[in-house]
Amino acid sequence: MIATKPKAAAKGQAGRRWTFDELAAALPESNSPAELWDGELVRMPAPSFLHQQIVDRFHDLLKAWVQRHNLGKTATAPLDMVLTTRRAVQPDVVFISNARLDRVAAQIRGAADLVAEVVSPDSRRRDRFDKRDLYEQHGVSEYWLIDPEAETVEVLHAQGGEFRLVGRWRPGEKAHSRLLKGFTVAVAPLFQAP
Repeated sequence: MIATKPKAAAKGQAGRRWTFDELAAALPESNSPAELWDGELVRMPAPSFLHQQIVDRFHDLLKAWVQRHNLGKTATAPLDMVLTTRRAVQPDVVFISNARLDRVAAQIRGAADLVAEVVSPDSRRRDRFDKRDLYEQHGVSEYWLIDPEAETVEVLHAQGGEFRLVGRWRPGEKAHSRLLKGFTVAVAPLFQAP
């Protein structure tokens, strides 16, 4: 969606509050990490190599499980998940069930079933609080927080419209999903050095 170099139509509009559709029309497609928060374009530095390795490892496991059981589709960032006209995020990993595949077009329009974020030093607050609240509000069923610094995996599952902690796992343990029965992830291999 969002680029580092805007087209001419977007120049000179710093501080402007965008809708997602306005921004997508004004800026060229890009792999630069960026999100739309209350209409404000928020750009982030590219993730580290280790961050991307963890994303790949988790996605490989999730994708294999989802494909084996024909449950839906998975994807990795950068991919926009548009939650409101002025709020779009780029989760590290998403799972969209067969029941919600109608939400997938050029972007995901609405909440994915499962969202995973790999916590970076500069995204800690956003991932742990802002995105947690946002995903809870918009109906994400399960939220995985993968924290390389703490070497933990936390799984939050929505019950009655609120996230509840399923568990927090460390190396030597296996994290498990409540949404995807039988899906487990060994924690230690996620955090192996590249």
